[in-house]
Amino acid sequence: MLFRIDPSADESLFGQIATQVRTAIVRGDLAPGDRLPAAREIAAALDLNVHTVLHAYQELRDEGLVDLRRGRGAVVTDRAGSDYAPLREALAALARTSRALDLSPETTTALLKEALR
Repeated sequence: MLFRIDPSADESLFGQIATQVRTAIVRGDLAPGDRLPAAREIAAALDLNVHTVLHAYQELRDEGLVDLRRGRGAVVTDRAGSDYAPLREALAALARTSRALDLSPETTTALLKEALR
């Protein structure tokens, strides 16, 4: 899995990593049992502190998406194997409607966050 971060983004660095893993799970790029790269490996590749990557992994663990075990690293859980097809379809419809209304991605994101509260 290739991670990319934007140090100038509003989202925290650990948040960006966690978001990319969540997205990969929902898209089906990561399946239950898949191992995530070692935190040290990601930290070295992205020139980050290893604790930043571990923070992202711990957040994903708290959400039940990955299991963290000494010696095994981070492994995608069975919960991540849920059928996300209805969610992907709803998001595609949301994106189409947002484009039709000529809304910015930021406005659409803000509206979605508000709807999720």
